[in-house]
Amino acid sequence: MEFKIERPQDQKTQELVDLALAARNNSYSPYSKFRVGAAIRTADGKIFQGCNIESCSYAPTICAERVAISNAVATGHKQFDTIAISSDLKEEFITPCGVCRQFMREFSKDLAILMVRPDGTFSRTDLTVLLPGSFGPESLEMPR
Repeated sequence: MEFKIERPQDQKTQELVDLALAARNNSYSPYSKFRVGAAIRTADGKIFQGCNIESCSYAPTICAERVAISNAVATGHKQFDTIAISSDLKEEFITPCGVCRQFMREFSKDLAILMVRPDGTFSRTDLTVLLPGSFGPESLEMPR
């Protein structure tokens, strides 16, 4: 998959990118040393941050995207506008893992995703591209 490189063109995007980059500083990643930060903006404009948190047994490890979304949901927010995800990758763009893509899908079919490099450049995509033909809450609706 090829990604187009962009720079923030407005204050809202710049703020989201900056907060995703800053969230990396709180990463607890003593095993992989792979820091990830995320910032998600709710439909009403509030921003929640998250970072990856590792566990020595690996399975309980949680990604930054899920931490940010969980922080928002824990305070009653369930509609989202955009998520920015950052890492220390300089030449490539970080993409959300499969579990995070499905977790995001729980709340949005077409969530905008900014994949951010350390220099603040990013590539924009959305869930329809990263998770085509997705399974979501409406998939469980039973015909009556």
